[in-house]
Amino acid sequence: MTQLTGQERATYVQNMFTQIAKRYDFMNRLMTGFQDVRWRRQVIRLARLTNDTLLLDLGTGTGDLAREALSQFPQVQVTAADFTLEMMRVGQKAGPLNFSSADALNLPFNNSSFDAVISGFLMRNVVDLQKGIDEQFRVLKNGGRVVILDTTRPKKNILSPFIWIHMHFIIPTLGGLLTGVKEAYRYLPDTTEGFVTAEELSVQMEKAGFKNVNFQRLMFGTIAIHWGEK
Repeated sequence: MTQLTGQERATYVQNMFTQIAKRYDFMNRLMTGFQDVRWRRQVIRLARLTNDTLLLDLGTGTGDLAREALSQFPQVQVTAADFTLEMMRVGQKAGPLNFSSADALNLPFNNSSFDAVISGFLMRNVVDLQKGIDEQFRVLKNGGRVVILDTTRPKKNILSPFIWIHMHFIIPTLGGLLTGVKEAYRYLPDTTEGFVTAEELSVQMEKAGFKNVNFQRLMFGTIAIHWGEK
């Protein structure tokens, strides 16, 4: 899969998420030891929302981040956008959201439409990372904030062998047993190790025009939250 590029890769990713949609949230809880719930809360805090914020949750999946935003700010106006219909169908069963079909590289929104753009585990899946960041910058209003939660390539340290075992053995084995789609959970370590470093993502955000860019590493350096302002 890591050899795929362009539309071929985009189609692969879309089909993969269609296959695992029903178990996606459950697997996220297991793989992170339920830490992903805490990370999503932190994303919402970093977005600095208010009750009148126009918020885009990009790559929303089943809507976890959008619902976290609404739990903290019930009056916020959230657009929950994704390019995998089945993920949104599963999410709709958990309660209605303003779901929107959207390609992260060609967003169907006008310039300066949102006060904040957030995403969770989206950016390593896009086929053109810089274009994806540029699109988020475009749809943000001046003064708006972007917050990106994703995996990141970990630095080598004493825990590296244990991280490798977790990513390359435990996650694919659990994923295969619980979803029947083991290949999807080989995709996670492959894309994590093939993704940019936290520092490199910061540079690309600044290249798009974002200011005050910063990040925090989590979970032994395998996860990072980035944020910046337009």
